[in-house]
Amino acid sequence: MYPCPLFKKGCGGCPLLALPYPGQLQKKQAHVQKLLGGFGPVRPILGMADPWHYRNKAVSTFAAGPGRSLRSGIYAQGTHKVVPVEACLLHHPALDEAIAAVRTAAAACLYEPFNEDARTGLLRHVLVRHSRAAGEVLVCLVTAAPELPGSRAFVAKLRQLCPQVSTVVQNINPRHSSAVLGSAEKVLYGRGCIQDSLCGVRFQVSASSFYQVNPVQTELLYNQVIAAAALTGAETLLDAYCGVGTIGLSCAGRARHVLGVEVNRSAVQCAVQNARLNGIRNARFVCADAGKAMLDLAASGQRPDVVILDPPRAGSTPEFLTALDALAPRRAVYVSCEPATQRRDLEFLVQRGWHVEHIQPVDLFPHTEHVESIVQITRT
Repeated sequence: MYPCPLFKKGCGGCPLLALPYPGQLQKKQAHVQKLLGGFGPVRPILGMADPWHYRNKAVSTFAAGPGRSLRSGIYAQGTHKVVPVEACLLHHPALDEAIAAVRTAAAACLYEPFNEDARTGLLRHVLVRHSRAAGEVLVCLVTAAPELPGSRAFVAKLRQLCPQVSTVVQNINPRHSSAVLGSAEKVLYGRGCIQDSLCGVRFQVSASSFYQVNPVQTELLYNQVIAAAALTGAETLLDAYCGVGTIGLSCAGRARHVLGVEVNRSAVQCAVQNARLNGIRNARFVCADAGKAMLDLAASGQRPDVVILDPPRAGSTPEFLTALDALAPRRAVYVSCEPATQRRDLEFLVQRGWHVEHIQPVDLFPHTEHVESIVQITRT
């Protein structure tokens, strides 16, 4: 008996749902042990006490229903057929409430779903975010055209149905693309962002912000990263691939100075704003390639005591790892969402004299195949 009616309809969002949660943790522990256990000791995986309704972000795609009604949901795995979703076991309930309110308000305004083949209609997706700290909900309506007739009536109806919605944004995406968001945006109501907190640090979260979707496990993950960094308050910390600064700013209170490096300029701007929001003055963020930035630091004689790297799923690059080796910090903490590419990168470093002290798996996405791993490495 499956606990979710969508499981057999091709949803594909929870491939491990039929496996009891303890079994999922055992499976992920074995996966990390197989890939990384040859480098050093693998600690027991850190799972969730309550592995349900943990997601603070959801995307729902619009489609035409019976009698030209409006419905929304998720693409069936491997297709462009929308499976209607009323509720998801992984979503915070506020997300499903907001999406249902969006459907009702959009139907009242006679908005039609976008048809990819005919290139007709208006509504493509709705992206919603929830703040655990403030209880706010951000709604981002993605449209194929810039005009949204009756937008004030839509917002009024939406907020009447779901008062938790504190801001409404229209994102315009006219492209023939699978990407959810386009590059243009209008704020229809509120600030255009919501505020959340991790490890006591506040963050502004917009529709396009990269922000971890499981706040409970993210705090657990960051606390493990901070412990692996072994900060005493005297260290200079380099946060590579820093994004909007979530890890670096969470560490700032325990370090003498934090330098965040990120190639995405808008993410760097968000990191700077987040530092200001919290009154953090010992953190600086620069827009640069992380590997080049580290080589420049080494050439100028500057040497951070600790480097934290959290690269994308594809892992780091030989250029970055070479620069890390040249910089020779006391220790590095490698956070990965893909242990297979992390293994490749660790092989590179171990061959150059680095030593793996320990490996800590964390289950950030229960009921999925994904697992995070934190590796503390030192220069021997």
